[in-house]
Amino acid sequence: MHEYIPIVLWVVAVLLVAGGLAGIVLPALPGPVLVFLGLLAAAWAEGFAYVGGVTLVILGALALLAHAIDFAAGAFGAKRFGAGKRAVIGAALGAVVGIFFGLPGIFLGPFIGAVIGELSDQRNVKQAGWAGIGAWLGLILGMAGKLALSFAMLGVFAAARFF
Repeated sequence: MHEYIPIVLWVVAVLLVAGGLAGIVLPALPGPVLVFLGLLAAAWAEGFAYVGGVTLVILGALALLAHAIDFAAGAFGAKRFGAGKRAVIGAALGAVVGIFFGLPGIFLGPFIGAVIGELSDQRNVKQAGWAGIGAWLGLILGMAGKLALSFAMLGVFAAARFF
């Protein structure tokens, strides 16, 4: 391996992990997948001497679990509060548009999108409001799950690497 390749891999690893952690709150980025890819690059930078196949399988499983929890949380929020298909689509679009309005947009975008989606389906304002609350709750639960599992991935990597 050329002497500069490990340095490049470490830089890529740091950028991917940082992007993955940002992806926990930015719905356009697949946060846990980026964290996993960053940790894979870090393991590769050291020739898989400390972090091997078993650890990488565990990290991959945690990344997949984070995506499943994110999906399930969104579905839970929508179903629990009676959101229709348009509300779910509106919440997703609101999350993407919300990115351009900073942190308030990230948190309010799904709510506003779900409300607009429900209202476009000729629902009443009360139903639309509940759909918005459900979409927002699903977003928050999904973020919490992705955050917890992403930090668990970092912990598993650190334990394999340093202990």
